[in-house]
Amino acid sequence: MNRPLTLPAREALTSTFLRWWNTQGEWVEAPNQRRDGESGVQRLQLSDPSLPALYCKRQVGHLYRSLQHPFGRPTVLRERQALSALTRIGIRVPELVYCGARREAGKWQALLITEELQGFVSLQDWYRGKLYEQWGTLIHRQLLQNLGITLSRLHHAHWQHGCCYPKHVFIKVHGKADSAWVEIALLDLEKSRRRLRRSAASRHDLRQLYRHCQDMPECDWSLLRVAYDASFANPGGVYRDAI
Repeated sequence: MNRPLTLPAREALTSTFLRWWNTQGEWVEAPNQRRDGESGVQRLQLSDPSLPALYCKRQVGHLYRSLQHPFGRPTVLRERQALSALTRIGIRVPELVYCGARREAGKWQALLITEELQGFVSLQDWYRGKLYEQWGTLIHRQLLQNLGITLSRLHHAHWQHGCCYPKHVFIKVHGKADSAWVEIALLDLEKSRRRLRRSAASRHDLRQLYRHCQDMPECDWSLLRVAYDASFANPGGVYRDAI
């Protein structure tokens, strides 16, 4: 499969959308019926193995509604906004390749295409696969600390993930032995939104993560919360340069 990386500068947006819409891959998340429509995710394997694979979120009539958009807009447009905002505050998210939407026969069609997070594993797989045994206590503690700091950074900027499950928190260990360090990434941001109160974003996401991360021992959760609370109380010391 060829990736349409280079397009003529003046090519119509409709043509660009159709090229992506007609690019098919393997379903990794079969279309779910919800929000008066459907949404699913395909993996697009590229012909050049040196390039990261792509993930294509494909939607038909899958909408969110707000005061600004009472008749509804595709949720991928909200996710695009969140990807941009989190990048600005220094949180790792999948690289955006393309996002577009159109109305066809009175129905919204929408696409969000991002690069694969190469070398990352989900927090869910980290625990279920017992990868902490492979990397040892120091790296595991660093993971919990960095996750606490990342979530604090998110909430201090008034952003709520909205779907803060362990399968949407990704981890990558860089380097080896004493020089290794842990990077955290967040994905699946279609429910993300700004909250007026930071405490509301914090309460929602932390409760959600705690409830769904059943493989995490209480002692690990305590370490994560210590890092989170310290970062939230002193955000300037953690991410001053990222804003």
